[in-house]
Amino acid sequence: MATLLAHIQVKPGREAEFETIAAELYRATHENEPACLRYEYWRGAEPGHYYSLLAFADFHAFLRHQVSDHHEEASPRIGEVCEKVKLEWVDPIGDASDLPATAMQPVPDGADAKTTRYHELFAAVVQAWWPR
Repeated sequence: MATLLAHIQVKPGREAEFETIAAELYRATHENEPACLRYEYWRGAEPGHYYSLLAFADFHAFLRHQVSDHHEEASPRIGEVCEKVKLEWVDPIGDASDLPATAMQPVPDGADAKTTRYHELFAAVVQAWWPR
């Protein structure tokens, strides 16, 4: 399993543009990625602050999401409208969530260069204090 929370700061005046991109990604992800368990966006309390919860059946499914055509197409556009994106790996509390625990996996067999690079860039960080 792989669950993360994205903290997103959008450039002032670019909120509507960001929300359009988020809606496109939401639709494409849910239509094309059966191993996606959750993929949602929210507005935060502060202007221009957004959050996204991403949960996948496993880390390999997260990698497939990262290298998907729809994600690769949206990434430069997201870069244009966002000031900052911070990815935080989170771990569901067993009796308070129906999602499985976050876990890291090795690079998939036969992975291409992009997948291998994303495996390094976005490695799932499992905190030592999380019970296993």
